Amino acid sequence: MFKITNNNITPEKGSILIAEPFLSDKYFERSVVLLVEHNGSQGTMGFVLNKMIQEKMSDFFPEMKGFNEIPVFRGGPVGPDRLYFIHTLGDIIPDTYEVVEGLYFGGDFDIIKSYITSGNSTEGKIKFFLGYSGWEQKQLDGEIAQHSWLVGKIEQSKIMKSEGELFWKKSLHSLGGQYKSWANFPKQPFMN
Repeated sequence: MFKITNNNITPEKGSILIAEPFLSDKYFERSVVLLVEHNGSQGTMGFVLNKMIQEKMSDFFPEMKGFNEIPVFRGGPVGPDRLYFIHTLGDIIPDTYEVVEGLYFGGDFDIIKSYITSGNSTEGKIKFFLGYSGWEQKQLDGEIAQHSWLVGKIEQSKIMKSEGELFWKKSLHSLGGQYKSWANFPKQPFMN
């Protein structure tokens, strides 16, 4: 019999959350969330890594038209009208917040725009999100205890290339054991 259980790993800044296979929330169904902040007294903030939206950066910033079509991801349900970004550019972008070594959150957006419109590639370097995922103090701990999420680690290069349900499946496979089989379960098992 299939049983949903968490993997008893404590979340921290830089770790990922992997949704259990039957989570049906429109933002979090088969999602992988990067935690950019996890603080017991202030809560948790992260971005859904694998839910690309139809709009591109040039739809929001006309000055980016003519450059590579830069994708935008749905970061989560909080602040869905605000743009956020993670990057690997470090000291090039002032006012950044280091999540883990070599991976940064935020910074001076005018410098990011200038970087892009100067013809620099963003592939593997910058990822944009509309909205973010947020949990109040102890809320995420409760969801993990209810087996809604697995906690894992991920290589920086995979964070920047992650998209779609395939990334969710690969994240489960990386955990091994029983979690590999989760990737094969249908979204709605009662429909089969």
